[in-house]
Amino acid sequence: MNYSDEFEAALAFVFIASLLWITAKLMKLNVPLVYGRHDKGQYRIKIPTRLSWILMESPACLVFSYFIFTGPLPVTPPIVVLFIMWQMHYFHRAFIYPFQLQVRAGSSTPLRMTLFGAILCTACGYLNGEYISKYAIHLQSNDWFYSPAFIIGTLMFLIGYTLNKVSDRTLTRLRKQNPNEYSIPYGGAYRWVSCPNYLGEIITWFGFCCAAWSIAGLTFAFMTASNLIFRALDNHQWYREKFPDYPKERKAIIPFIL
Repeated sequence: MNYSDEFEAALAFVFIASLLWITAKLMKLNVPLVYGRHDKGQYRIKIPTRLSWILMESPACLVFSYFIFTGPLPVTPPIVVLFIMWQMHYFHRAFIYPFQLQVRAGSSTPLRMTLFGAILCTACGYLNGEYISKYAIHLQSNDWFYSPAFIIGTLMFLIGYTLNKVSDRTLTRLRKQNPNEYSIPYGGAYRWVSCPNYLGEIITWFGFCCAAWSIAGLTFAFMTASNLIFRALDNHQWYREKFPDYPKERKAIIPFIL
């Protein structure tokens, strides 16, 4: 590792610590990034929910693409595979998922949440795109396809991605069946946790991190986990308060543990 790599690694860990500190402060100060069922209508400035999703998620898609294709390192097959992994999530999340959402008439999202999400997605798109296109020398050889890190990471990514999408589809079907009220999801990984879609996303990005063997990917995976674990705990508590018959054996996000 050269001095530039060491500097990039130091920046990554500072970024991790900063994100965790900001999240913890927001929780301590009771300034939640409210969304969906948790929105009590206390924020005046809101935008339509579908537009909010596009503005939040598209920077990760576009910024990552910019750095991958303008960076100093050639775009090799391993980089192309990682680019496809990234866009499987973020192109879908930015430009397809918002139009699949079963949103209630007049549904809106606080502007502060949209801006916060867009800033994080921009930072993560930059951090990962810059690292892969400038510092990831190991990705310049096709031999990386046969490395244990790439094979294990790719399997983790596919497992997490599938869990995330299947769980999201379960929620979408529920909203179609009961468009005017929330319901308890059943089936699949919902038998064990309240938020298997979040668990799937966490596994997805730790898999990406492993496949890329990137300190920037590790940063992003920890940031994702710190955010989604808090959200899963909020959702789990909400389900328990709203539904007296909510399954007691379910955990929030990690089966049998949390």
